[in-house]
Amino acid sequence: MGKKVAGTCYVKVAGVQLEITGGVECPLTDKERETIKPGFYSEKDKTPYVKVDALFTDDFPIDTIMSGTNMTVTAELNNGRTYVLSGAYIAGDAATTGDDGKASLNFEGRKGSWQ
Repeated sequence: MGKKVAGTCYVKVAGVQLEITGGVECPLTDKERETIKPGFYSEKDKTPYVKVDALFTDDFPIDTIMSGTNMTVTAELNNGRTYVLSGAYIAGDAATTGDDGKASLNFEGRKGSWQ
């Protein structure tokens, strides 16, 4: 018997649910490792994030998203897993395209956790 591991996702930013397309990207770990020599590595903290393409609808919360510096972003995946990013803000460029009506958003924050 198969298990559903992909499908519809839900993303809320500061309590407002976004209409999203495609997928949501969340890191699986909060560490980044680099091999120095086989068997030896360095480790550093990785910035927690949520990347998403949202529909740029007429009620899209531009002001909330662009001015927020301490938001909570919740990504509910269809496999039953939820990733919560706290202390979130928009990092990099946030842009929309007129041809497909999407807004590409990259949230980074202080703490990310799987629940």
